[in-house]
Amino acid sequence: MNMDTLKAAVRERYAGFVKQNTSCCGPISKGCGCSGTLEDPSLKIGYEIQDVKAVPEGANLGLGCGNPVALASLKPGEVVLDLGSGAGFDAFLASKRVGAKGRVIGVDMTPEMIARARNLAERYGYANVEFRQGDIEQLPVEDATVDAIISNCVLNLTADKAQAFREAFRVVKPGGRLMVSDLVLLKPLPAVLRQDLDAYAACIAGALQKDDYLAAIHAAGFSQVEVLGESSFDIGDTMESEVEAAQLRNPAITKADLKAAAEAVVSVQIHALKPLHVVF
Repeated sequence: MNMDTLKAAVRERYAGFVKQNTSCCGPISKGCGCSGTLEDPSLKIGYEIQDVKAVPEGANLGLGCGNPVALASLKPGEVVLDLGSGAGFDAFLASKRVGAKGRVIGVDMTPEMIARARNLAERYGYANVEFRQGDIEQLPVEDATVDAIISNCVLNLTADKAQAFREAFRVVKPGGRLMVSDLVLLKPLPAVLRQDLDAYAACIAGALQKDDYLAAIHAAGFSQVEVLGESSFDIGDTMESEVEAAQLRNPAITKADLKAAAEAVVSVQIHALKPLHVVF
């Protein structure tokens, strides 16, 4: 699968969440959204009820795999960059941490996500938040201008992960930090799923082996790369309906393939630092 094909598949999938006006637990027009109920998947991955109630309706689409904001130790006055900011959930939470003297920049490649995030920021008065459309492999951000970078289940979707981490390293200040929640693999996926566009856009087929993911962060120049947490992640069941849906895309996919994928994927929380003195 080439880069253009992968990006188009990802963009189409995530634009769909906005075009269909849906969130993690139902149509936003019905007033459901992600309002902190027990059905809210965000409560299962590290967010508190007060977090999901603190953001505008329509910002939390339930697409994350952790809570990077909680682990980033954000301070008032800092500049924060959210890679793959979506509809703005983590960016809006971060804005409260950095305060009026701080700033949050969200970058996302999907126009529909950017449009929703900007609309919510304007409507609810988030003056210290801005959203920029762009690829995280080519960030529309100046060198060494960011104190902290956060990202939630997005870097696994990039076609060139090594380049994405190099870009993150470029824009963060010396002494700045990276805090990502993401999906990685403990063992290889079945070959048939590695070539499945839907599985790629769903954050599965593009996931790296855990050691390779950490190595890419190191290779970009970050130091003190540390896994702060690791947990299983529910990527869906292997009921007959799930198998049938997968086989509509590719008849070669089996129930055993889906089970193997579920056993291979884990969610990790990773922290890293940019050294104060960078040697090129």
